[in-house]
Amino acid sequence: MCNMKVSIAGTEFKNPVMTASGTFGSGIEYSDFVDLSRLGAVVTKGVANVPWPGNPTPRIAEIRGGMMNAIGLQNPGADTFCERDLPFLEQYDTKVIVNVCGRTTEDYCEVVERLAEEARVDMLEINISCPNVKHGGIAFGQSPRAVEEITREVKRHAKQPVIMKLSPNVTDITEMARAAQEGGADALSMINTLTGMKIDVERATFAIANKTGGVSGPAVHPIAVRMVYETAQAVSIPIIGMGGIASAEDALEFILAGATAVAVGTANFRNPLTTIEVIDGIEDYMKRHHVENLTELIGAVH
Repeated sequence: MCNMKVSIAGTEFKNPVMTASGTFGSGIEYSDFVDLSRLGAVVTKGVANVPWPGNPTPRIAEIRGGMMNAIGLQNPGADTFCERDLPFLEQYDTKVIVNVCGRTTEDYCEVVERLAEEARVDMLEINISCPNVKHGGIAFGQSPRAVEEITREVKRHAKQPVIMKLSPNVTDITEMARAAQEGGADALSMINTLTGMKIDVERATFAIANKTGGVSGPAVHPIAVRMVYETAQAVSIPIIGMGGIASAEDALEFILAGATAVAVGTANFRNPLTTIEVIDGIEDYMKRHHVENLTELIGAVH
């Protein structure tokens, strides 16, 4: 038997395969297709302190090699999430990581405090790609100082381990990673979507009402692997790698580059069984290469 267990900040996962926030709901939406108990973790859609309506439509566009979205982090708010989604997840033997979003540091901390006493929440993933309304709208994740400050403040309020989700829309992602580590982050997840634009030439209009959107899918995979590799050389905390994973081979690239775990995102829309196929594929790879423990593969590229 291959040992696929990994550990992040004292939390043990049965395997390294998770879902990427925003692509799997809170698990309810995929539970007819996927046995959630087989997953290393369910990472929920972003949860804010109050309900967010999201951006105007159209909010999704297909592109070559993936998709673009500007959902605007639509969500029902922390109270509804705790009353509806967490009880549903009680029936499954998997870890639960809650993605947290906000427009100010106070917003984030309010959600973190709300989740502090929820036993079903194993870890928190902090989405710092949100615009910081108190500082002119620049995303928290685009300023090293802001990354360190919000990480430190969230850690003050959190009972669960904190994962900081890094934006790739920066000059040097390792600078942001080091800032998060300095602020006390227990782990990093990366990458979030790359900012892009698509124009409908027949109608001479933007394909997405927001004009710009987050690009995800196979097209971003090589960029994400490079950023994970660079970050793994720069920090000592675990990394959850994501970006264009559609197969076990894609996932293994991240692990060999230095990621402790991986998250499947856009591929879930095309094939709801992708996460299970990735788990099975990694196990098959370990058998073929006579790898007893998955941890042997983390950062093993040379």
